[in-house]
Parts: sequence; structure tokens; C-alpha cells
Amino acid sequence: PVEPEFKYVGNMHGNEVLGRELLLQLSEFLCEEDRRGHERITRLIHNTRIHIMPSMNPDGYEVAAKQGPDTNGYLTGRNNANGVDLNRNFPDLNTLMYYSGEISGPNHHIPLPDNWKSQVEPETLAVIQWISSYNFVLSANLHGGAVVANYPYDKSQDQRIRSHRRAVNTPTPDDKLFQKLAKTYSYAHGWMHRGWNCGDYFADGITNGASWYSLSKGMQDFNYLYTNCFEITLELSCNKFPPEEDLERQWMANREALVAFMEEVHQGIKGVVSDENNNGIAGAVISVQGISHDITSGDMGDYFRLLLPGTYTVTASAEGYQPQTVTTTVGPAAPSLVHFQLKQDVVRKPPERKASGTRTNNKALQKKIVPRATRRRGTRR
Repeated sequence: PVEPEFKYVGNMHGNEVLGRELLLQLSEFLCEEDRRGHERITRLIHNTRIHIMPSMNPDGYEVAAKQGPDTNGYLTGRNNANGVDLNRNFPDLNTLMYYSGEISGPNHHIPLPDNWKSQVEPETLAVIQWISSYNFVLSANLHGGAVVANYPYDKSQDQRIRSHRRAVNTPTPDDKLFQKLAKTYSYAHGWMHRGWNCGDYFADGITNGASWYSLSKGMQDFNYLYTNCFEITLELSCNKFPPEEDLERQWMANREALVAFMEEVHQGIKGVVSDENNNGIAGAVISVQGISHDITSGDMGDYFRLLLPGTYTVTASAEGYQPQTVTTTVGPAAPSLVHFQLKQDVVRKPPERKASGTRTNNKALQKKIVPRATRRRGTRR
């Protein structure tokens, strides 16, 4: 407990191969530096559970690799073996959030549709089961075709705006935190922070996803809306399939950024939510006043809430227990340790009386919503 889970995912688009190569090299680098006793790397490894998936789309990669870097088409190998773009294949939880009746719905731990398994590819299913098995805190998804750190939301609330270049900034409740996470990578990168790359300009080398162009059913938004994980998307090279001789230069440009971003998992607050007998309470809700996005505790009652430096009022609550609220100050160097011990709620509430037509449950909402067709734009992300 209280050791955060971090993940890197590469090669989601099979022809975007730099992320795959960088994550293989990063794995070797971490092992070698730990063996050498490198203090920074050893501390990171011992205090973090690091998960690395070099290739989410091995079938697409094989198609792209047969073409090689010289004759590879811009889309060759992008999709999986079934011809599906995996970054347009996750359950569309944004729609449930944006169009839940007349008001916006919840933006955290949104339930999946009943038939979601029949709507996703094997790779997507495997990833959803993976991220449901661990209490991931921070993540990055490595792509190619641009050089920029992209953060959620990826999908604009107003889908009538379809222009690839029309700015439609769609921030999450954690927008300032996401900007800081993205800048951590862009400024540690060799040139991402300069802004001018691949014919595009992004101030500080970062962008809100929907402000760049709206993307539906992406993995980045899914992480934020379904799990506790804060994920950004890293576009790392103009050339999706760089030649071998360029890999060393790319590794040197990304090495510090890859490590620095992993270290960002150690900020904010963390602790354990337990009962009066010191038993961890799984699924306890951690709410931060002023930020309308909650996270939950893991199987052992441990929780991790990424936050910028500042003073916060935080509440832990769980069914059958009295909520507890504390005020804590977060510094810039390390997470603040804040434990909650909840007392059992002995007051028995009368059973709820069902009122017909007063509430819309998630299943009814999903039947009500008709997904709007979106035109496929661009080939990035």
C-alpha cells in the first residue's frame, strides 16, 4: 500500500514505432541504472510500481515493419488486424458525461455500458481489464506524427464543431494539473517545449486534446472518466517510423523526460482509508473541495490524489461510515501523507422509497443517448 502504480503504453498505432523502441530502451535503462546503484533511479524503482507495455498493437506493428521506414505509408499498420483504430475503440464515456439529460453527468468512475465487451477489439478489452486490475495513478500513451504533449479532454462537448484547426478548449476539472504534467515532459524533452515542430506550433509544447481536434472513444479520456488514472498522450516524432540511425538521438531527447514524468506520480496527497479496527476500506471516495473529480481507494484502502502545491480541504467517505474531512497543505517536493480513519455510521437510514420517473439510471441514459457520427480527421493520436 501507498506505493503508486504508474504505466507507459506504446505502439497503440502499429506504424508509430518510436514509442515502442523508447519503452524497450527505458526498461533496459532502468534495470542497468538500478544495478549500478544510481540513487535517483533506485529511489524511483523502490517507491513506484512501474508497468511498461511497449506495444499495444503488435499486429499493426508487424504490417508496418514489413514495409520498413523507407516505404512505409502514413497509415500502413496504424490499425489492428481487424482494421480498427484502437484509439477510437474505447467506450464513449464522454457522451454519457456531456449529454446526460439537461445537465452534465458525473465525470469520474462512469459505469460501462452493458454491452461494451461486444463493441471493443481484443486489444482494447485486454487493456481495459488490465487498468481495472490495478489502481493506476498516472500514465502516458506514446504516439508519433507530431511533437507535443496532449492532455484531456480529447473530445469536445460540442460535436458540431468539426474543423481540424478550430480551437475548442475542453478542460477537465484538473486542467491546471494536467498542464503541469504535460509541461514536465515537454520541458524535459530535447525540443518539444520550443513549440514549433512538424509544421505546427503549440505554446510550451503542450495542447488540450479537443483544442487541437476532437477525438471520440480515445484511451486518454477513458482513463480519466473510468478509473483513478490521469493519462496524457505524448506525440514524439514527426516521422512515425524513424530510421534506425535516428533512434539514439531520439532516446537522448526523451530519456530525461520519460524519467521526470514518472516522478510526477509522487505529488499531491496519499494515504490509507481504514475503519476503527485499522482495516483498509476499499472503494472509499476521496473528494477535494473546489475540484469536481473524485478518486477512490484501492483494495487495501490506499489512495493517491495528484494535486498541485497548495492547501486543500479533503473528505473521505464510504457507505456505512461517517465521512471525515481534513485540511492539508501540499508541497512541491513530495506527496503529503494523509490517513483517514472512518467511524461506522450507527444511525440506520430508512429504506429509500423508489419514486417513479425522478431519476435516470445509467442504463436508461445509455439507451436514451444516440451517438453522433463523427468524421474521422487527421491521422495523429
